[in-house]
Amino acid sequence: MKKYLTIFLALLMIVPIISLAGCQGTTQGQEKPATAGEEKTANKVIVIRTTGATFPKYQIQKWIEDYEKINPNVKIEYEGGGSGYGQETFLKGLTDIGRTDPPVKESMWKKFLETGDQPLQFPEIVGAVVVTYNVPEIGHKTLKLDGDTLAEIFLGKIEYWDDPRIKALNPDLKLPHKKIIVIHRSDASGTTAIFTTYLSLASKEWPKNLVGKLINWPVDKEGRGIGEKGNPGVVAALMKTPYSIAYTELSYAIENNLPVAALKNKAGNFVKPTDETIKAAVSGVKAYIPDPTEGYKENLKQMLNAPGKNSYPIVAFTHFLVWENKNGKHYSPEKAKAIKEFIRWVLTEGQKPEHLAPGYVGLPEDVAKIGLKAVNMIKE
Repeated sequence: MKKYLTIFLALLMIVPIISLAGCQGTTQGQEKPATAGEEKTANKVIVIRTTGATFPKYQIQKWIEDYEKINPNVKIEYEGGGSGYGQETFLKGLTDIGRTDPPVKESMWKKFLETGDQPLQFPEIVGAVVVTYNVPEIGHKTLKLDGDTLAEIFLGKIEYWDDPRIKALNPDLKLPHKKIIVIHRSDASGTTAIFTTYLSLASKEWPKNLVGKLINWPVDKEGRGIGEKGNPGVVAALMKTPYSIAYTELSYAIENNLPVAALKNKAGNFVKPTDETIKAAVSGVKAYIPDPTEGYKENLKQMLNAPGKNSYPIVAFTHFLVWENKNGKHYSPEKAKAIKEFIRWVLTEGQKPEHLAPGYVGLPEDVAKIGLKAVNMIKE
């Protein structure tokens, strides 16, 4: 028995020596490999979630693609859903960056403040809302429309494509005696808010109670209205519905090779949306942008139907919504830093032509500086 006990004690003394030798060998040789946990920390991917407006969809996708190429440790997830959805998910903390086309109203701004954090709103890009159509007899020929005629079409008061009011604006087009099918958004949409606000400015016929992100379209009661979710839904419906008309963002028309109408601007000229006509409109409205901490003070009406003989009339900013992050309320230090770096890139490098998607125009430098001021306010 004593013999076995002696052997056992000897073995106990040998094990620590072998272990010590193993540790010394690791120290003297190459570095000890990182554990799985250490590797995860070293290669940690920061996920930024952004939700809301579909108005800037193609531009957001372009930015994400370009940014992730040079920042592989950042993953940006984009979900559309419309401006109303973007504001709601931002309020509930379900998204890191909200996207909204029309500026947030004061009532919603107060709800943001009730979270105990400071919301920041500022422009990210310039886009245009266009009127597009599917009329086989016209094809890609340019249809001319003024504010009153457009309003009466979307109110359902003009029923046929060969209505005298449309013919008077387009004497050179062969307009068919076919009923007009009006396609519009069915969800809470910034594109709708922009379009209906423009109609209220361009036509006395447009009722004031039909302005906003979500409205009851009178043409639906006529049996000639179709509601679809998101700009993609509107475009898909238009493409498969002959004799239809719709409003959407310019980039969707470009992406799907759709015709766009020339609209009568404030100066009385019929203008199509191009880089030049969009920039002309922006130059006349950029003075109306408020401080990022008071985003609700931005008045959409001041941004539309801009003065200038070459200005396209339905031009608007689409906006970022982020938190100042007081006391780390909404973001971890790592996420706050990643958000700041991404937005700073968007407002500088991201505004250059090589990072812009077709149909969008970069911010004027003095407008971009408003957003850069907000970025510096985000606390890590």
